[in-house]
Amino acid sequence: MILFFKRAIQDIRTNKFLNAVTIITIFLSILIVSTIVLFFLNANDYMSSWKKGIRIIAYLKPDIVEPQKRAHSPLLAAGLASESKNSKLPYGRRFPAASSGELQPNLVDIKNRIQGLYGVAEARFISKEEAMKRLREQMKRQSSLLDGLKENPLPDAFEIRLTGQFPNSERIENLAVQIESLPEIDDVEYGRRWIGRFVKLFDLFRLTGYAMSGIFFIAAVFIVANTIRLVIYSRREEIEIMRLVGATDRFIKTPFYIEAIIQSALGGIIGLAALFAVYIYISTNVEQGLSSDLLHVRFLSLRQSSTIILCSMLVGWLGCFISLRQFLKE
Repeated sequence: MILFFKRAIQDIRTNKFLNAVTIITIFLSILIVSTIVLFFLNANDYMSSWKKGIRIIAYLKPDIVEPQKRAHSPLLAAGLASESKNSKLPYGRRFPAASSGELQPNLVDIKNRIQGLYGVAEARFISKEEAMKRLREQMKRQSSLLDGLKENPLPDAFEIRLTGQFPNSERIENLAVQIESLPEIDDVEYGRRWIGRFVKLFDLFRLTGYAMSGIFFIAAVFIVANTIRLVIYSRREEIEIMRLVGATDRFIKTPFYIEAIIQSALGGIIGLAALFAVYIYISTNVEQGLSSDLLHVRFLSLRQSSTIILCSMLVGWLGCFISLRQFLKE
C-alpha cells in the first residue's frame, strides 16, 4: 500500500497541470455545493425559529366571559411573539400569562380543550380590555380616536402556540379548522395566505438547491473522469508494458484511485476553506451592521464538513472508476 501511495504522489507531481485542473474542478464544485448546503442549513434554522413564532388567534363569541367576573378579574394577557401582517387586533406583544386559577371555569374548559388538540403547545387567554389597551399603545397619538367608542368592540381571544410538528401550512390549517369548530369560537386567524406562500416559496428554493447540487455533483464526476482519462492516455505505453510483464489490473488501477482520492480531498478542503473565509467576512463585517436576530449565520459543523469532504472523495473515486473501466476494456 505504501508503494501505491508513493506512485500516486509521483504521478501527481509528474502531471501537475492535469492534476491542478482536477483539483480546481472539484474545488469549484464543492464550493458551490457547500454554499448551497450552508444556505439551506441556515434557512432551515430560520424556518424552525419562524415556525415557533407562529400563533393562531381564536376569537371567542360574545358573552363567553361573564361581565361580573370580568370586572373583578386582573388583566389577563399574552401576546404574539411576532405580529401577523393581517392581524385584526393588537395581540402583537408578549405579556405575563394568566394562570388557570384566574380564569372562570368555562374559559378553563375552553383552554383545556384547545391544549388537548394535537400540535398545540400552549393556549393563553387575552382579555378584550388588554387588547384595547394594546391597541391604544400602538395607535399612540391617534389613540384619542378610540375615546368616542361607547363600548369595547374587541373580542376576547385565545392565543395558541404550536409545537414543532407543524412544518407546513396544511397542518396549520387543519388545526385551525379544529379550533374553529369549537362552539365557543367565533373566528380563527393565523395569516393563512402569507404562511402558505412563504412555505411554498421555501420548498421551491429547497428543491432548486437539491437539483443544483445533483447537477454539480454529476458534472464534477464527468469532468474528473475526463481529466483522469487524459492522465491514463498519457501513460498508456507504461500501462501496456506493465500488462506485458504480468501486472494485474488491481496493481495498475490502485495508484489511480489513490491519486483521484487525494486530488478530491484537496479540492474539498480548499473549497471548504474558501467558504469559511467568506463566512468569516460575513460574520465580522455584515452582521455588525444588522441585528443579530435578523441575520445570524452559522457555519457547517465538523460532521457536516467531513461529510462534504467524503462526498468530494467519492466524486474523485467515481470519476476514476468510469475512466479506468473504459480504458481497461479497450
